[in-house]
Amino acid sequence: MPDGWQWDSTLFQGSAAYYERGRLPYAPGFVETLTAALGLDGTGRLLDVGCGPGIVTLALAPLFAEAVGLDPDRDMLAEAERQAGLRGLGNTRWVAALAEDLPAGLGEFRVVVFANSFQWTDRDRVAATVRDMLTPDGAFVHLSDLKDRPADPELPLPAVPHGEIADLVRRYLGPVRRAGQGMLVDGTPGREDLVLARAGFPTLDRHVVPAGHAVERSADDVVAWVFSMSSSAPHLFADRLDTFERDLRGVLRTASPAGRFAEVVPPTEMRIWRKS
Repeated sequence: MPDGWQWDSTLFQGSAAYYERGRLPYAPGFVETLTAALGLDGTGRLLDVGCGPGIVTLALAPLFAEAVGLDPDRDMLAEAERQAGLRGLGNTRWVAALAEDLPAGLGEFRVVVFANSFQWTDRDRVAATVRDMLTPDGAFVHLSDLKDRPADPELPLPAVPHGEIADLVRRYLGPVRRAGQGMLVDGTPGREDLVLARAGFPTLDRHVVPAGHAVERSADDVVAWVFSMSSSAPHLFADRLDTFERDLRGVLRTASPAGRFAEVVPPTEMRIWRKS
């Protein structure tokens, strides 16, 4: 966890309904890349820690005998279970728990994945626990957007006004990033490679799954993205939520009177640490 910050149950409170619509997808091909890297063949078990509404769990579930999604937010898990039902996936299981609660009697796994979630945990403790939960041929997988990427191409529609949105959030919530009931003065931590090395993982296998294509986003999509973020989750605005959304939509109308935007899907960085 970031120094001076403690997880609490309001981190993503109210965000579950907005998450799938608001978040940009992982790069197309991330499933195929992981399949090829680990030789996935429909056997073994997957654990997705901090699974949220199950976006990664559901995409990977057909590659395993069982896929377990773990998250402390019950609203997120309810949405994940609903999506699994819509897709007819019968090999998924959803567990309400913190990463720090592992192993939680869940048994062994061939793959444990953290998709933009490892930074919210007690990383040294969780990494060591996960290593003990892996089968001898198992792997720890970290998924995130590629941070250092080429400049975006010319867009066919107005860009999402991220700077103006950030200014508006700061105007309502203050200059320091909010996270649940606390604040992240220095943001979330990095250098996962050092954490995994301390936990006893010997090697790192890194893959970058390309994307870079533009997708169209409506004003409603962008509003959903804002409310899907821990730093601007709906509960943080309290009785000013309606006023904030009104002002947010005003910012979007100024940027694109037609309410249509283009945004580039970032490449996905996939880092794999094998148990041995």
